[in-house]
Amino acid sequence: MKRKLVSSSPDVMGGTPVFAGTRVPVQTLLDYLEGGESLDEFLDDFPSVRREQAKAFLEQAAQLAIAATK
Repeated sequence: MKRKLVSSSPDVMGGTPVFAGTRVPVQTLLDYLEGGESLDEFLDDFPSVRREQAKAFLEQAAQLAIAATK
């Protein structure tokens, strides 16, 4: 069974999608990357997010973006 990457609950950050098991919004990673920061910088600033989580999230986001253009 796959581990859940993202969770959303009204009790955690008001329902904002966060990396599962953390209080770090996934949008924060996207903002870092959009701002020219690296994945390593994001992970240094948010150590509760595992590298595997962040990479898997980005891979899934890329797959969804590609599928949406077909």
